[in-house]
Amino acid sequence: MADPSVIEEHQLPVDTPVYFLDCEKAWKGLSDNEKLYAHYISQASWAGTKVCMRQLSVESVPLFDMFQTLFKSVGGAAKLKQLATAAGVSESDWTGFMQYVLNFYGNMGNYKSFGDTKFVPRIGQEVFTKIVQSANLDAVNKLWASWGAKIFSLASAERELGFPDSGKGLSCYYSDNVTRVEIDLVSKVMNEHNIGFYNTRLFKLEDGTLEVRQASAEKGTVAEYKSGDRTVRIVRGDHSEEMAAIVRNLEKAIEYAANDNQREMLRAYVKHFQHGSENDHKDAQRWWIKDKGPIVESNIGFIESYRDPLGVRGEWEGFVAVVNKEMTAKFSELVSRAESFISLLPWPREFEKEKFLKPDFTSLEVISFASSGIPAGINIPNYDDIRQTEGFKNVSLGNVLSASKLTENVTFLQDSDQNAYKTLLSPAFEVQVGIHELLGHGSGKLLVENADGSLNFDKNLQDPLTGKPVSSWYKQQTYDSVFGALSSPMEECRAEAVGIFLCVNKDLLKIFGHEGVEASQIIYVNWLNMCRAGLLALEFYSPEKMGWRQAHMQARFSILSVLLAAGQDLVKLVEHKNGSGEIEDIHVVLDESKIESVGIPAIANFLQQMMVYKSTAQVDAANALFDGISAVLKEQRWLKYRSIVLNKKKPRRLFVQPVTRVNNAGSVDLDVFDASAEGMVSSYLERF
Repeated sequence: MADPSVIEEHQLPVDTPVYFLDCEKAWKGLSDNEKLYAHYISQASWAGTKVCMRQLSVESVPLFDMFQTLFKSVGGAAKLKQLATAAGVSESDWTGFMQYVLNFYGNMGNYKSFGDTKFVPRIGQEVFTKIVQSANLDAVNKLWASWGAKIFSLASAERELGFPDSGKGLSCYYSDNVTRVEIDLVSKVMNEHNIGFYNTRLFKLEDGTLEVRQASAEKGTVAEYKSGDRTVRIVRGDHSEEMAAIVRNLEKAIEYAANDNQREMLRAYVKHFQHGSENDHKDAQRWWIKDKGPIVESNIGFIESYRDPLGVRGEWEGFVAVVNKEMTAKFSELVSRAESFISLLPWPREFEKEKFLKPDFTSLEVISFASSGIPAGINIPNYDDIRQTEGFKNVSLGNVLSASKLTENVTFLQDSDQNAYKTLLSPAFEVQVGIHELLGHGSGKLLVENADGSLNFDKNLQDPLTGKPVSSWYKQQTYDSVFGALSSPMEECRAEAVGIFLCVNKDLLKIFGHEGVEASQIIYVNWLNMCRAGLLALEFYSPEKMGWRQAHMQARFSILSVLLAAGQDLVKLVEHKNGSGEIEDIHVVLDESKIESVGIPAIANFLQQMMVYKSTAQVDAANALFDGISAVLKEQRWLKYRSIVLNKKKPRRLFVQPVTRVNNAGSVDLDVFDASAEGMVSSYLERF
């Protein structure tokens, strides 16, 4: 039995905020053909649900099957509640059960999508069992007998995601008998043979063979390689059933594509999900980049590597959305002026791409987002070789950004900041997301030695940090493969830092409609929000592992640390003590008058370090930089701050999403649901 303090840290909150992902107005503006195109891509996206779960924990898929069978067989949540009530279950226990179900569906498994920690119910196992067994279904009871205990288990290796051999984490990207040394050995082999990581998992077989499994409908052995006395085998067919369903739906979507770019994109996706080659997915992304200004936007595949402890394997993700033309017009102006804003960034011109490849930047009303969580914005593809020379796209998810409103007092802020923060957080965050995605992720150059030995930079180029010629660069490597677990935190930190660095530019703010006093207030709230986020990030630091569980939050803490180190009372963490002299609250206090005089120079210096380390593949220097920033977290003061943050933490919101459905007339309907745990269950019952 886990320690009570451990159980408390992992227990779900009493109430999780739930929002409906509203896209009805945008949906009604689509033609019948566009609706059918959106429907089949949505179907393909959701067909990967079990892939997401299978990448997470061994119990997530059988628990999903159990919940689906349970609710479907009895006719929904309301009917199950009647059975549970008749079995003696109280209203509060039923609410605790539904809170767990809500979070399981909303995170696509039993670990938080943001923070990667396991969550457990607030009700006991005996009550949970009573509810599950109240339906008296053999199939459900068998699944419960095999997997029910996993819902409550909090063994030290199960509490959060991590390398399996650490004893302090788990990851289903790897079998639990694989060591870190073996993971690194396989990575070396894959890099040597130019085999992509994103759609793979790694398993060690009984005979010691290290098997890399590529996701594909097709099954079979691709290749075998020797590394010393070890065999590394590449096979196809991981998640084959789901990949086949994805292929079928994408083939149907081709019939309704709006143009040749979309058709070629879908054909490349079909090849990728059929056969497993990452090169086919890259081709799909190339066609996607060329599809400028579509009415229906989408992307699908193994995209973000945040949840892989090595930082190279992608989580399943698929989305389809409708472009918001009014908001997109603002982003389009930002794109048209991007080069002038990028020129203001604090690194030499030689560390920037010779030509900025102007991307599409659209504001989207999301119809479906099938993954463990929904971001506010996206900059993809994540393939460096495409981003650096061919381009990328940015999307801002408008109906995600606008879904919540602040009404209660905001934690860790002084009273004088409450009104401005609550009033302007949404437009300030919109500015931050726009800069972060386009000018953050979209800026910078990797120094590369090509296969023929040629360089994409002058060999006499000086490192601005040392004043000496650069001495390292990429040699048929990618940023992810070189920087590994640090790749996501450092890149998110770079993009976030670009956001607050450039948001002080009044010409840029004018694009978003902010001028005069309001523009100054937007700057202040954006900086204040970043500082507060840095404090909230302590929730995602693991003292036991002395490491971070979430890339964006490591980034935000790092920025807060840089601003605190800048001194001159730019940022202060003001402690409030009770009558016993114990700290019971903290307020983040920002001196608005010192943002440009003290804050900007500090962020400029930090940005230059990150950009030079990234450009020149200096992974050791980058690790030293970020390890140094996190070192303060060993201090008692920061551990106390973390306990206060945990005590005051608010649950992250979850989204109930609509379901598209082909009706008897052959056209597509959009079904909507209540923003509640019951609505979440109903949406999943209709979707599957």
